[in-house]
Amino acid sequence: MAIESDIHVLEGVPTLRMLGREALRILAIGAESRYVPKGEVLFSFGENADCGYIIQEGSFRLETKSKLAADVIVGAGTLLGELALVAETTRPATARANEPSTVIRIPRTLFLKMLEGYPQAAGVLRDQIVRRAQQMFQDMTGVRTFLDVTPPPKP
Repeated sequence: MAIESDIHVLEGVPTLRMLGREALRILAIGAESRYVPKGEVLFSFGENADCGYIIQEGSFRLETKSKLAADVIVGAGTLLGELALVAETTRPATARANEPSTVIRIPRTLFLKMLEGYPQAAGVLRDQIVRRAQQMFQDMTGVRTFLDVTPPPKP
C-alpha cells in the first residue's frame, strides 16, 4: 500500500503527473522516504544536487543568500530540486524543516533510468521544459520592456 500512497503523492506534483502512472510507479518503487525533524537542514545552499525531493508532509523554509529574495515556506506537494532530476546543478537555497516533515527522495539516476524506459514520458518532459523556457524568455523580455532598459553603448 505504501507504493500506491507514494504514487498518489507523486501525482500531486504537476511536473511529475504528466509523466503517466506507470512511470510514476517506477519512481515510487525506487524512491525513498525520509523523516526530517523540525529545524533540521534537508540540503544547503551551494551543495551539489543529485536528487529531487517531494514534500509529502510538513513544510520547509527555503533560505536564500540573496538580499533580493525573501525566504519562502513551501509545503506538501512541492517538488524541491526539479532541475537536479535531469542535470548536474547546485542547490540555490538551504531547505530547513519548518515543522516535523516527510519527503520522498528521487535520485537523478533513478529519474533518468525511468525516462530511458518510458520515452513517451521523456518527450512530455522535454516539451514541458521547452514551454517553460519560452515563457521565461517572454517574461524577461516583458520585464526589460517595462524597465525600458537599453543595452550599453558599444565602444
